[in-house]
Amino acid sequence: MSDTSRRPRKPGKPYRRPKKDPVRILAFEALRAVDERDAYANLVLPPLLRKAREREDFDGRDAALATELVYGTLRRQGTYDAVIAECVDRPLREVDPPVLDVLSLGAHQLLGTRIPSHAAVSATVELARVVLGDGRAKFVNAVLRKVAQHDLDGWLERVAPPYDEDPEDHLAVVHSHPRWVVSALWDSLGGGRAGIEQLLAADNERPEVTLVARPGRATTEELLREDAAVPGRWSPYAVRLTEGGEPGAVEAVREGRAGVQDEGSQLVALALANAPLEGPDEKWLDGCAGPGGKAALLAALAAERGALLLASEKQPHRAGLVAKALHGNPGPYQVIAADGTRPPWRPGAFDRVLMDVPCTGLGALRRRPEARWRRRPDDLDGFAPLQRGLLRSALESVRVGGVVGYATCSPHLAETRAVVADVLKQFPAAELVDARPLLPDVPGLGDGPDVQLWPHLHGTDAMYLAIVRRTG
Repeated sequence: MSDTSRRPRKPGKPYRRPKKDPVRILAFEALRAVDERDAYANLVLPPLLRKAREREDFDGRDAALATELVYGTLRRQGTYDAVIAECVDRPLREVDPPVLDVLSLGAHQLLGTRIPSHAAVSATVELARVVLGDGRAKFVNAVLRKVAQHDLDGWLERVAPPYDEDPEDHLAVVHSHPRWVVSALWDSLGGGRAGIEQLLAADNERPEVTLVARPGRATTEELLREDAAVPGRWSPYAVRLTEGGEPGAVEAVREGRAGVQDEGSQLVALALANAPLEGPDEKWLDGCAGPGGKAALLAALAAERGALLLASEKQPHRAGLVAKALHGNPGPYQVIAADGTRPPWRPGAFDRVLMDVPCTGLGALRRRPEARWRRRPDDLDGFAPLQRGLLRSALESVRVGGVVGYATCSPHLAETRAVVADVLKQFPAAELVDARPLLPDVPGLGDGPDVQLWPHLHGTDAMYLAIVRRTG
């Protein structure tokens, strides 16, 4: 009886099954989820890694390599696209997305890691055989052999326009950012080549894991007992895990007494808590509280003063995350699901208000590298009315003499200073407070009165903060 299950093969050349490489298959699956479902790698990758660790042949080194392949490919996607475009015989838009993902993974191994060229090509072609089939694997092999002919610097000399001819496009290709993002970040920095080069390079670095010891519930001394843990740079509650580390393995994090929180986010909460007040200091509001990191720190700081925090979040499922983050807070707090632009509380009810508004997220490209490719300039128009509405609501919600903190995880001027300036024109009974003295140990905060943090200067996300006092 003939065996019809076998693939046809050339005489004298036995069929060889492709070797399944669990690390590269996992990385490919993560990239497909990011591409097909608009998922974020930091949400897709952890469950894939947890499942993979159940295998006997998948260890910590495998997890580290898979993580590097996913994040490295996403961060350098713009550069690798430019290189691959030089090595294929058709426009990239005509290359099937799964094929392009495999090519990008191969390009990262060739140009962005220390994996030997022959091993990078061989492993990627084997991956292609498993996930794409033999026919397209041959195409992958041919393209990657062309990519392997030069190192990254050699390719950049070929695919990036000279800086003197087109500085923005040069930086976009070399540092793998969309041109419009390069332009926006450059405007926010105020010009100069050195600063923008440093910022774009910092966006492509893997960020450290930063923990926060929630006051009254955990201490930095406790967290510093973890392996490779060192104090934060600026926040007295911050601890950095310098070798990546697994936050879920930290007892205080598992118990909710500590959390994962970028130091820039901690500084925003601390600055609002430290802003001088006139009168009582009893009622605080976090008006955009999800997913709860700033709210948890604010609630703990409020508890030390006997103040109550109301944490409001429009989306009910995110309000649930806030409630989880605040569970066990040592002082009084309340979590509600409400629209901050149409609040259920009475005007002038609070002494301190934080509005960390929805934004493009251009300040967190280290953590969510895929966001740079998804955002478009017209997204700014969609956020603008909401940002202004939330800031106006915050000023109406605070009492005379109280303070508002307007924060964004974006340095884009259209989401920061433009919003504050526009709202203050419409709300004359308010004034900007110099926020720089509220962060006395942090250098490089600019000319004020607002504060802009930067990855390349402060090692934080690019958080923006303006402090506004209501005067009438």
